[in-house]
Amino acid sequence: MKYCGIDLHSTNSVISVTDETDRVVAEKRLSNELSGILAFLVPWQPDLAGVVIESTYYGRSGIMHGLSVILRCDAQFLWVPGSASTPANLA
Repeated sequence: MKYCGIDLHSTNSVISVTDETDRVVAEKRLSNELSGILAFLVPWQPDLAGVVIESTYYGRSGIMHGLSVILRCDAQFLWVPGSASTPANLA
């Protein structure tokens, strides 16, 4: 099982994918373009338990919407692959 965390900034994001032992298996800074972020996650998509986003900058709602992120702190998983909210181009 893999987990993804995204630190969302105004113009770029740092995306980290970790395994169940918290070992970083991939990490990359990307521009805030949803297609690039989704493409980066494709290799781990079948094993992703979810994606969480840390951000105080909400001007990139296209990324949050594209990952079907619920803007709530108490959500257990913000994006669950294989669910109805999975982006179509990652399914």
